[in-house]
Amino acid sequence: MNDCIFCKIASGEIPSTKVYEDDTVLGFKDLSPQAPVHVLLIPKTHITSVDDVTPENSAVVAHIFEVAAKLAKEFGLSNGYRIVTNCGEDGGQTVKHLHFHMMGGRAFGWPAG
Repeated sequence: MNDCIFCKIASGEIPSTKVYEDDTVLGFKDLSPQAPVHVLLIPKTHITSVDDVTPENSAVVAHIFEVAAKLAKEFGLSNGYRIVTNCGEDGGQTVKHLHFHMMGGRAFGWPAG
């Protein structure tokens, strides 16, 4: 999608602070971190939201969680971390490209915090 900010980041058109990249997944630091470690994990191909995950593209979602486990070790998040995705307007999704917030380095409360 031409106007998708995450597609532009994935293509290198918009710079980011990358922490992980392979053929299908990109991980980069959030510009407004909510924790000492706050990384966004995105598929490089455009998937709008969780609602658009299909049998044909679901492998990339599984791979994102494999990457999250790898990054958790690299960032020393041995006490745990949080992974969040928002789906749709009422779910708080502001960027219409599937993405996961991986946050750690502090304790979290529930549901907010």
